Parts: sequence; structure tokens; C-alpha cells
Amino acid sequence: MSVITPVGATTPDVTHHLAEVNGTRLHYVSAGTGGSPVLLMHGWPETWWAFHELIPLLARTHRVFAVDLRGFGDSDTTGGDADSATCAEDLHQLIAHLEVGPVHLSCQDISGTTGFRLAATHPADVLSLTAVETTLIGFGLEHLADVNNGGSWHVGFLGAAGVPELLLPGIERRMIADWAYPMMTAAADAVTDADLDEFVRTYARPGGWSGTSALYREIFANNGATRALAEASPLTVPVLTIDASSAPFTEQTFRAVSAAEVTSVRLPGVGHLVAQEAPDRLAAAMLEFLAGVDASSTR
Repeated sequence: MSVITPVGATTPDVTHHLAEVNGTRLHYVSAGTGGSPVLLMHGWPETWWAFHELIPLLARTHRVFAVDLRGFGDSDTTGGDADSATCAEDLHQLIAHLEVGPVHLSCQDISGTTGFRLAATHPADVLSLTAVETTLIGFGLEHLADVNNGGSWHVGFLGAAGVPELLLPGIERRMIADWAYPMMTAAADAVTDADLDEFVRTYARPGGWSGTSALYREIFANNGATRALAEASPLTVPVLTIDASSAPFTEQTFRAVSAAEVTSVRLPGVGHLVAQEAPDRLAAAMLEFLAGVDASSTR
């Protein structure tokens, strides 16, 4: 794993890398020198930087990797045909590139379908799955576009082909810092101006909305593929679900798609972006779960 100089924000705890996989180039960071490996996937409007406080807490006892998904952060931008299956294959090849598999996989928000698909189609890659504030296409994610029943306008907007790329360049800060973060977070002081500067930097690059557009567009073009996969290949790895909202939608979703044990944790008083708002509490829940999985796998 060759080390590169970071383009944007960083911390002393991580090193930065690029990997050529599946016809694209992924940027990721690594930390820690021992213990079972953990691979973190961000949601929207995030990048690997969403985990910069969580990583050192996990890296005390684990090797930790946090990736910018295709079309996000400092990974390559993506074309219009990318979807969760493409991103899952990216991660399958990244795990092979890292030579650390199987990994404890963690997904959140819009990356939930990608995380589920990787665990369902490549179970040998995955020791466990932690799902944070997420649901799946076909299991409730599409309902978030129903503005008449508690959904949000941004789901349909970001999923409309060509619209994010047409309308958002030049107003990234208004979308991310002025609207998305205040709407999604419960702790106003958890995300700093410097954090927002880093997120805006990557979304403001040419093609910076391509990953967002691809994953949100799939919500309306999945045609039952995720539900069919769940019926044919339910998860066989231990699952931890983390919910912070009033409705335990993550728990409900992953109990419906899992044939293995599901452990569920609620974090009251935390907003949607758990890794940024409550890294200590998220780390504690994850470390307890991962320790149990590791102990069981060595018996």
C-alpha cells in the first residue's frame, strides 16, 4: 500500500492511499497496526472525513480503513451507469488489494445498500456488518422520497438524472453547510466549520456530485433487485444495527434481510450523522460487538 500526500484535511492518526480497482481509483486512509480489520463506508453528504474522530478510537485495537466511495471525496468520479453493485464490486476488489480480508464492514446512510450487497454477494469478504442509520432500497429507502408522508425533497432531487450536476455546482456550501447538516444533526457543535470546509472541497470539484447522483438515482431504478437479492441470499454474518432517530428503521431493515444474529443499539439524543456527532458512543458500541464476533470466530 503506497502512501500518498493528502490532498485535503487529514490527521496524524492516518495515512492516505490510492488503489486502482474495478476500472476506477479509490482514495482511502488507514490506521492501526494490529487486530482484526475494519472497513468504514461513509454516507451523504460525507466522505472518509466523517470518521476522522472515530478512526483513532477503533485503531487502538483494530486495523482500520476508511474509503471514499466511487464518485465521492478524492476517489475518481463516476459515470451514469454506476450503482450499489458497482460500488460493492469496487470494495470487493479493494479488500483483495489490501490483503486483509475478511473485514468488519460498516456502512451508513446511502451506503447501506452497497454494504448489504457486498456482504450478501461476497460473504467471504465480511466478518460482520455494522449498519448505522440506514435502510435499503425496497425496504424503506424509497419511502424517504415521499414528501407527503414525512419524506424529504432532496431524495428525489438528488436522484433525478442530471439534475444535481446541473444545479449544484457553485452552491455546494449552501446545500451542504446551510441545509443538509443543520437538517441531519442534533448536536449543533459536533461539526465544525473546518469539517464543513473539507466536505464542501470535495463536492465542489469537477464531477463532485457524480457518486451522490449515482446512488440516489438507483433508488428509483432498482426494480426490486435488492429485495430479490435479500430473498435469495440473506445475510449470514453477524449484524450490528445503530439507530439514533425516533424510528428504529435500521434494526427493522436488517432483521428482515438477515439469517444470522442481529444486535441492535439505540443512541438517543444523537442525530442522523452518528459518526460525527457521537464518535465515542459509536466506537463503544462497535468495539463491544466486534470483540464478541472476534471471540466467536476463534473458538
